[in-house]
Amino acid sequence: MRSVVWSETALAEFESALQRIAADSPSAATLVADRIDNAAARLGEMATGRPGRVLDTYEKPVSRTSYVMAYAVTDTAITILRVIHGNRHWPEGEWPAD
Repeated sequence: MRSVVWSETALAEFESALQRIAADSPSAATLVADRIDNAAARLGEMATGRPGRVLDTYEKPVSRTSYVMAYAVTDTAITILRVIHGNRHWPEGEWPAD
C-alpha cells in the first residue's frame, strides 16, 4: 500500500470546489468531499486510473462527481497533483488554464 500525498495545488482546488458547491448546497459539498477523499484513499490501495494528459501522470475520474484527480505514482506514494472539474478545457500535455 502506498501513502497518499496531496500537493498544495490539489488541496487548494479541492477546497475551492467545495466552497463553490457549499454555496448552493452544503450537503452536496459534503457528499462530493467524501467521494473525492474515498477515491484518493483507494488509489493508495490500488492505483487504478488511465494515463494522464500530462506526461508521467495518471487520471482517476471520481465516481458520481464531475471531478477528475490527476496523480503521479512512485514506489512509495501516490501524489494527488490536481482536482479538476470535468467541464474545464484541458488540452493534451497541459494542465487546464486557471
